[in-house]
Amino acid sequence: MTRTLIATLKERYFLALREPNFVFSFILSLFLLGGGFYANYLAGSYATEIASNSVTDIFLSNIPVYNVDDIFVYGPIIFWSIISLYCLYHPKKMPFWLKTVALFIVIRSLFMTLTHIGPFPDHVNLDSFALFSNFNMYIFSSGGDLFFSGHTGLPFLLGLIFWDNFKIRIFCIISAVFFGIVVLLGHLHYTIDVLAAFFITYSIYNIAVQIFPADFKRFNS
Repeated sequence: MTRTLIATLKERYFLALREPNFVFSFILSLFLLGGGFYANYLAGSYATEIASNSVTDIFLSNIPVYNVDDIFVYGPIIFWSIISLYCLYHPKKMPFWLKTVALFIVIRSLFMTLTHIGPFPDHVNLDSFALFSNFNMYIFSSGGDLFFSGHTGLPFLLGLIFWDNFKIRIFCIISAVFFGIVVLLGHLHYTIDVLAAFFITYSIYNIAVQIFPADFKRFNS
């Protein structure tokens, strides 16, 4: 079975590398993703620095805060590990989904710079997970990166990208709903951050289809 898997991977990567412009598109997708993460860092820092007062929330104001810090941090790590393994098995799909995720991160970074509401007063403290000052905080949450929820939006985005694969689609959609509930229970996002994530993410996906047509075509070939 291992030999069959290795042989299949070799064949798929060989065919992918023979695709016109695949290597260039893949390298470009990595640069875009790196740029997206940098934009996310800058936007999160800015939003945290100038965050104003908190506001009331119909859901958060009526439930206690729950200790969901383990799930909040390590849940996405498990999710992305599973998705990454699946994507590595399908190399031709990489440029499109990487560019779409990069587009998501850039657009979310823009939204963060426009929205300066402070975090809800009582929420889970994530500082205990920092390997050094603010390391994990700026990966999973900078404190001011509220609108819109990346924990909710990114799994939903992957569900849209891999819509034709029923198992992956269901896994991603369930993950999106699950993480949305988690961030609300931990008072780490406002309700509007979670609900809006589904609508904005759907728009981002459709924008990606339009601006990356060659990668989208390769993805579905």
